[in-house]
Amino acid sequence: MKQVLLLLVFLSLCSYPGAFGQKSIPSYSSTELLDRVANKDTVYVINFWATWCVPCVKELPAFDVITDLYNGKPVKVILLSFDFKEQYPAQLTSWVEKKKLKPEVIWFNESNPNEYIPRIAPEWTGTLPGTLLLNQGKGHRKFIPNEVNADLLKQWIDESME
Repeated sequence: MKQVLLLLVFLSLCSYPGAFGQKSIPSYSSTELLDRVANKDTVYVINFWATWCVPCVKELPAFDVITDLYNGKPVKVILLSFDFKEQYPAQLTSWVEKKKLKPEVIWFNESNPNEYIPRIAPEWTGTLPGTLLLNQGKGHRKFIPNEVNADLLKQWIDESME
């Protein structure tokens, strides 16, 4: 009986989407991204990054910390990958699984920065990394055009939630 119970617990954990990392990486356009982060009850931390960007990869642990710190709270971290089309989905998925990233990863499928930058963050020059912090419910918005750390993110999130 004990073995059956353990098997059932294991199988239920395997079916839980966050149990062993993200199973697939969806492809988003700027319009789909903006629709996704329109919820006024959630603080969004959207990081613009790529696997080939050394400073981007260096800061990824900060987003794991924030994901853990605000688990169960209305804070959502999204890692928006700007990896090349040739790397999506196989190489990107493999890389994300290998690194065991905790936040949700999505792949950005647009290639014309003159069109998507004004929609997403007009103050962004298009360089990586960059992080957009949004609290639509309170009208808070901040763009950070360089590397971030967990303390900086936590400070902004806490201030935004007050």
